[in-house]
Amino acid sequence: MSALGYSHMNRKFLALTAVAVTAIASTSPAEARTQMRAVGSSTVYPFAKIVAERISRANPRLGTPIIESTGTGAGMKLFCAGVGERFPDVENASRRMKASEAKLCAANGVTQVTEIQIGLDGVSLATSKSSPLSGLTQRDVYLAIAKTPFGRPNRAKTWKDVNGRLPAIPIRVYGPPPTSGTRDALGELLMTPPCEANPAMAAMKKSDESKFKAICTGVREDGAYIQTGENDNLIVQKIEANAGTVGIFGYSYLEENTDKLKGVSINGVAPSYASISTFQYPGARPLYIYIKNAHANAIPGVRAYAAEFTKESTFGPGGYLRRSGMIAAPNAVRAKSQVSARALRPLNLAGLK
Repeated sequence: MSALGYSHMNRKFLALTAVAVTAIASTSPAEARTQMRAVGSSTVYPFAKIVAERISRANPRLGTPIIESTGTGAGMKLFCAGVGERFPDVENASRRMKASEAKLCAANGVTQVTEIQIGLDGVSLATSKSSPLSGLTQRDVYLAIAKTPFGRPNRAKTWKDVNGRLPAIPIRVYGPPPTSGTRDALGELLMTPPCEANPAMAAMKKSDESKFKAICTGVREDGAYIQTGENDNLIVQKIEANAGTVGIFGYSYLEENTDKLKGVSINGVAPSYASISTFQYPGARPLYIYIKNAHANAIPGVRAYAAEFTKESTFGPGGYLRRSGMIAAPNAVRAKSQVSARALRPLNLAGLK
């Protein structure tokens, strides 16, 4: 669509929703969308649902924000597709926006975007309590699930094939799909460091970065790694029902199911609130929400969402999201997030990597 078309659509959208803001109680769905809509991360999804319910209770006129679990990558495509009421207002993300996504946003007229860090999470490996598997290294994880570890086909069938000190049980790992931010974080945080430690791979990173990334982050397609979509609860069910299997998901899902599952230590560090909040755990990562500023001026629920998510009573160490597994970011980060939520300062899209 041409820039002129987007401009016309945006003017129409803003005009319609301006009417909704002044007479929201009597606005019909046919006139304009008044409910906020967020897409994105399955990891952020349970926290976002709680925040949405709080907003609805505090101000019923805004309606309950619509929260969709699409995965971070798929959500970014929807978020960056354009400005107007048929496009999402907010993107929930379990990783930072990529440069390629920023370019897509800019190309479609989404030029004013605010980035807000909402907390921390850990890419966690878990297994059933009866499993003999309890501790792995990043190298173990890489050799077990990489499609071509160090450029060679993966022949490992059991964990013992990966590391002689591990049990001889089949490698069956349930994990997120390519559209998931958790999958991106798995590749970046747990698989790439041991891959890059190989001198030949380190040299490849300089000469052919795309090939390096494929070798260091690509996962197996022979049945050892099983994609389970954007439903982390399904992964919990799978590993509980199949002793010896391993699941990969956000820490909150592990914390909610400690009666059924146990976390797998990585490099001798177990996933926990303390280890993730101090970044001792290798899989620790920040979580974000992205606000489409043009929509924030038209849909009242957008500003309410940003404000509620960044209240100290929401995402602080003693906030209500802590009870659902969110890990509070450091004080300085929380303070910056609160300022960003109030001012909606646009992110420098050109500065993303």
